[in-house]
Order: sequence, then C-alpha cells, then structure tokens
Amino acid sequence: MRRVRVGHSPDPDDAFMFYGIATGQVDTEGFELEQVLEDIETLNQRALRRELEVSAISVHAYPHLARDYVLMPCGASMGDGYGPCVVAASALSPGELLEKTIAVPGTLTSAFLALRLFLGRDGRYEVVPFDLIPDAVKQGRVDAGLIIHESQVTYREEGLHLVVDLGAWWAERTGGLPLPLGANVVRRDLGPAAATALTRILAASIDYGLAHRAPALRYAREFGRGLDEALTDRFVGMYVNGLTRDYGERGREAIRRFLSEGSAAGVVPRLDSLEFV
Repeated sequence: MRRVRVGHSPDPDDAFMFYGIATGQVDTEGFELEQVLEDIETLNQRALRRELEVSAISVHAYPHLARDYVLMPCGASMGDGYGPCVVAASALSPGELLEKTIAVPGTLTSAFLALRLFLGRDGRYEVVPFDLIPDAVKQGRVDAGLIIHESQVTYREEGLHLVVDLGAWWAERTGGLPLPLGANVVRRDLGPAAATALTRILAASIDYGLAHRAPALRYAREFGRGLDEALTDRFVGMYVNGLTRDYGERGREAIRRFLSEGSAAGVVPRLDSLEFV
C-alpha cells in the first residue's frame, strides 16, 4: 500500500467530508491514508514546506503553493452568502475597525484575505489560534476578532456582537459569488494517475457522508467543540454542499475573482490560471 498523509482541519465540516474514509466505507484504491489533523494555518505552513501529499489549505495560500500542488475539483468550503465574521464585545461599526486591534486566525487564511479586502488597507492584527479568538475578544485582549469554523454559529450565545459578515459582504460586492475559503490540494510529484485516484477517493468520501448524513453528523459532532446536534447539522450544511462536491464554473470564478482582487491589493502573488486535477 502507498502511504499518503492527508491533512485537514479538526472541525465538523472537514470531519464530515472525511467520514467515509475515516470509517473504512470508501475504497482507498491501494492507498494507506493517514489523516493529519491540524488547524488551517498550520496546514498552510506545512504545505509551504511540501510536507503533506494531500491537504486542506486556505484558498488565500494557493498562489504560494501552485508550483508544488494542484487543486482538487472537490472538497471546497465556500460561504454562499455567509462566511467568517468580525465580532466585538460591544457594538462596533465597520468603519471603526481600521483603528482597532483585530485577532485573526492566521495571515494566510482566506478569512484574513477577505478582511484585508474589506478594510481596503492594512490594519492592526494579532494572530491568535482560531478557537481562542472569542475568549480574547470577551476578555478585552483585542478589540475585535475574526472568527472561523463553528464560532460563526455560536458567537451570539457567547454574548458577542456582529460587526460584519464577510461572506455576505463578498456576495454583495461580486453580484452573488460565494466566498472561497478552503480547498484541497494534491502534491504534483505524486503524478497525474495518483492525483486522479486520490481525488476520486475524496469525492467518494464526500458523497458517502451526504448519502449517510445521520451517522456522518454524529461523527462530525465529535469535532464540534461543544456544538449540539442542531448546530452541527447547521454548520455542516453551510460548508458541505453542492459546491463541495464540485466547484462548477461558479466556484471557479469565485476563486479567480478572490485571488485577482488579492493580487491587485498587493496581498498575494499573481496567479495567471487555476489548475485542477
């Protein structure tokens, strides 16, 4: 068997996608798949070092990785009219953010690129592990926080106030495009045949989870850091959907637009084209 390390975030939507693989329900076609669970910024950094054969990454990071990795056409996390949010401990207007210190989950995350485009110029940022950002805001260690993963559906229960939903802002800005957040990539040196097979395996795992939603949700809930059944279902539904099964032209255009605007703003290197397995 050929051993392949597959990196993904320890959150419910990624867990849902990998349920079929994790539980042995999907034919791995002779590959031994080792799941590597790390937060998304750590996965971005590991991909920069070419450490993982397959990995979830931030779309923001892809221009830095395109030489060594190719995008899979499945496994995307896109916010379709919703997405990462900036929250504060008390009411705050979006216009005030430039004068505030904002906790961010990493400077290569797509949430950070979206925030940077929203602000229009650089602000004051402090990198904080994604799961500690709500507490940093509540405790006053930062003025606002950029939240990802399940905090997007729990921040109100934690007494935090919405400043801006970046997915809603992006949809309004682009005429309805989804905000591209996460993608899966495969390392080029594995070769086209292996890349195609590994893409097929991931797609089968996503399809298996969608076809066996109840047990897949029970598995995903183990990664939800306190989410109840209803909130797990809601969160997974936000980020595992038709765009996850296949980007389609709408999803691909969203990535092109996102990275093009990031390049024009001087935040990411220019990427002339997108290449998918």
